[in-house]
Amino acid sequence: MDHSNSISILPKLTLILGGTASGKSFYAETLAQKASNVVTYIATAQSLDKEMAEKINRHKKQRIPTWQTIEEPFDLVNALQKISGNVILIECATLWLTNLFLNKKDNLITEKKKLLSTLKIGHIPVIIVSNEVGCGIVPSNILSREFRQEQGQLNAELASQADLVIFVTAGLPHCLKGSLP
Repeated sequence: MDHSNSISILPKLTLILGGTASGKSFYAETLAQKASNVVTYIATAQSLDKEMAEKINRHKKQRIPTWQTIEEPFDLVNALQKISGNVILIECATLWLTNLFLNKKDNLITEKKKLLSTLKIGHIPVIIVSNEVGCGIVPSNILSREFRQEQGQLNAELASQADLVIFVTAGLPHCLKGSLP
């Protein structure tokens, strides 16, 4: 398998952060496309209501048709271990954490540690998209505050481990760590 193209453009782990509708997903997809035509897209969203189903369909339509898509809302580690390709794009860590938080909260810490360990030992460049949840108001309920805390910790751990961290605002990438490719 030839990783030379993707390795020269992308580091081992790239974290793309941003607010809702900031352009982070589009930027991540553009980055993956520039790195390789052999991309595996891991989608973590679940189609639980009409709005989310429409959003998922929009994302599917804008993806490159040759990309392999794996829909995995819970077991990212298992999905990552099965992939052979040039670039992996995980969309997104926030929905993955939401799925775990609402369904498997007892395993949250373990699952986060497993993901971070798997990303550390992986050999294929990974781009992971995540929402920055710390720029808004303090949520009024405990569940939202707990989630915000968990997401903030996950983002900090991913950023610490990543070689490249980019914050996207209004579709514009701002490099926080590393150098823009």
